[in-house]
Amino acid sequence: MSDNKSCKIAFIGSHGVGKTTLCYGLAARLKVHDFSLEVVHEVARRCPLPINEETGLASESWILHTQIAEELLAQARYPVVICDRSALDNYVYLLLTAGPTEGLSALVDWWMTTYDLLVEVPIVHDLSADGVRSEDPVFQRAVEDRLRKELQKKNLDTMKLPPESREQWLDIVEEQVNRFLAPAQLSLL
Repeated sequence: MSDNKSCKIAFIGSHGVGKTTLCYGLAARLKVHDFSLEVVHEVARRCPLPINEETGLASESWILHTQIAEELLAQARYPVVICDRSALDNYVYLLLTAGPTEGLSALVDWWMTTYDLLVEVPIVHDLSADGVRSEDPVFQRAVEDRLRKELQKKNLDTMKLPPESREQWLDIVEEQVNRFLAPAQLSLL
């Protein structure tokens, strides 16, 4: 299949909900159909500054700017970009711990217009320890609640994955992405 369309997809949601698994799963399925793509990995894991409940302006500035830089590079090289997070769900951690910051808020608002599809991944099971992200379920839920509030406030459309159908999430997302990437139908006459 030729890559005649480009798109940027972001999986959004709190930590520990399965975004990374969905990113890799979708990438594998699209590669089978010969799509040229790149996965932008979660940058918070590489942040040299405090994250989670201890995050602050310096940490979130580093995370946001690194995320945007990696997305720019991926888009320059590949027609399909799959992001393990968006700028907004990264920024939600700062909103929860330190409140809004005018400059970063404007940057996030502008950058959110660059995504073609936002896939909202809900919390459906208990957190697993991974050695990096917070293991506090109250904090995980606070991140999800604030993200939903911000999505609504900014009037951003998302594809919400149904919590009761976790086993079908990858199928649901693949179907939507394939519709988006499918070549336009040619009129016969």
